[in-house]
Amino acid sequence: MISVLIADDEQPAIDELAFLLGQDPRIGIIHQASSGAEAIRLLTRESVDAAFLDIHMPGLSGFDLARALQRFERRPALVFVTADEESALEAFDLAAVDYLLKPVRTERLHRSVTRVIEAMKAQAAPATDAAAAAHAELIAVTLGGTTRMIRRDEVRYVQAQGDYARLHTEEASYLVRVPMSDLERQWADAFVRIHRSYLVAIPHLARLRLGGDHPSVTVGGAELPVSRRCLPALRERLESATIRPRT
Repeated sequence: MISVLIADDEQPAIDELAFLLGQDPRIGIIHQASSGAEAIRLLTRESVDAAFLDIHMPGLSGFDLARALQRFERRPALVFVTADEESALEAFDLAAVDYLLKPVRTERLHRSVTRVIEAMKAQAAPATDAAAAAHAELIAVTLGGTTRMIRRDEVRYVQAQGDYARLHTEEASYLVRVPMSDLERQWADAFVRIHRSYLVAIPHLARLRLGGDHPSVTVGGAELPVSRRCLPALRERLESATIRPRT
């Protein structure tokens, strides 16, 4: 069970979130603070695994509080809970585990607690376990005017779209303002270039057809072309990683 802190300047919001968290058997002690300053005082006395922070609090805001927590020896996992859809990128820069929009839905909160627990496990893992930390990496994405955080290991493949990249997951696809060349460099540990327009996540490869006139790979039900230029590097990558496609 994990201990959590809820910091919000509106008591009804605290009560609602505390009730929802209390329904999750993974949650233990729930601390409450009605301001950023009160949250700081509480965190100097209590050991807390995760902090659910409102952004717009008078005095010390949720972001101010998050920056202050960076000086703590044991920093709780951060989850921002807000009605502000525009601040997800700043939250991501502060290494937030998740970004919840009010009103909070039970199933969405459950996923957030799961992310907190996974982040705690990654933090407790040996420093050499870089793969686990990379898989837990979060990306801020927008769909239909709503911003959310997705994990890198949810991305099955990336499609180039001009100066942007489209991230394809099981649930949806998201356009992000990052050139695919940057993602290719940053995600080289788990993704491989198969075409001028595609990067694929090696763990999500389901079927390979690398012979014949039209080589291709299947990822999440999508059949993607493999260019002749990328084919040798793809073969080498699969052989070095001893990858066996899922059937």
